[in-house]
Amino acid sequence: MYQKVKDYLNISRQELRGLIVVFFLMIVIYLWPFIWERIYYQPLEIKIETLQPIINDIESFSNNNKYHDDEDADLVSERVKLFKFNPNHLPLEDWVKLGLSEKQASIIKKYEAKGGKFYKKEDLKKIYSISEKQYLKLAPFIVIPDNRSSYKKEFAEYKRPEIKRGTVSINLADSLALLEVKGIGPAFASRIIKYRNRLGGFVDKEQLREVFGVDSLKFIQIKDQLIIDAENIQYLNINQVTFDELKRFPYLSYKQMNAIIAYRKQHGLYTNLADLKRIVLLNQEIINKIAPYIKF
Repeated sequence: MYQKVKDYLNISRQELRGLIVVFFLMIVIYLWPFIWERIYYQPLEIKIETLQPIINDIESFSNNNKYHDDEDADLVSERVKLFKFNPNHLPLEDWVKLGLSEKQASIIKKYEAKGGKFYKKEDLKKIYSISEKQYLKLAPFIVIPDNRSSYKKEFAEYKRPEIKRGTVSINLADSLALLEVKGIGPAFASRIIKYRNRLGGFVDKEQLREVFGVDSLKFIQIKDQLIIDAENIQYLNINQVTFDELKRFPYLSYKQMNAIIAYRKQHGLYTNLADLKRIVLLNQEIINKIAPYIKF
């Protein structure tokens, strides 16, 4: 048998013995955890009677300290006479008179110091140290003045000024002024100003069509309420402008910006628009769009 295995595997006697030893060691390593458990492992047995005193102490401590502050405050509140009060800016000593502990009163004052305000009775529940039982006792005595009536009166008396057509300068108006234009809301006002900053100012009302969301109907609705003030255009000196400054233009691609800078470095300063026409990447349409914003 040994000779057949040796002939089949074509190995020497020493190599075969080595394989047998390795195989035996693998079996021992595999079975070692089971052997160890059988011989040496002894489970640790802990009787419940041993832990019971510790469990009792923990439960006793938990029960004695749970809601300790609230219970103390409830006991105090049973011995006080409640009165009507406004919880906003109520002095700490008055909170104590109402039956709250000094700790609870201090938490309320910290809430107010951070800008907290009580607008309705239920807001007192926001104070985590106030229990539901305490709130129910205090709620009938809470009186918060209603200032909303005065606000409504002022709002009713306010009349939105009528905007005459053609009175809002599109290049000078801020977002509030643009909101006075019928058809322009906060979103459109923000988009118009952002696009105006990229351009350096509007030179033609038709440029409003380039603002995202301004379709033909929206343009017709707002165009007669706006005027163009060309004196407030922000110009760029084409002979000094940097790549980052050119990036503001929505009409130029990165390749066209690089071409403008590169041509100036190779051929010197620009003298007029005709020099820009020599740049292959700039067609007449692009030159017409950027012409109102550059100077030489």
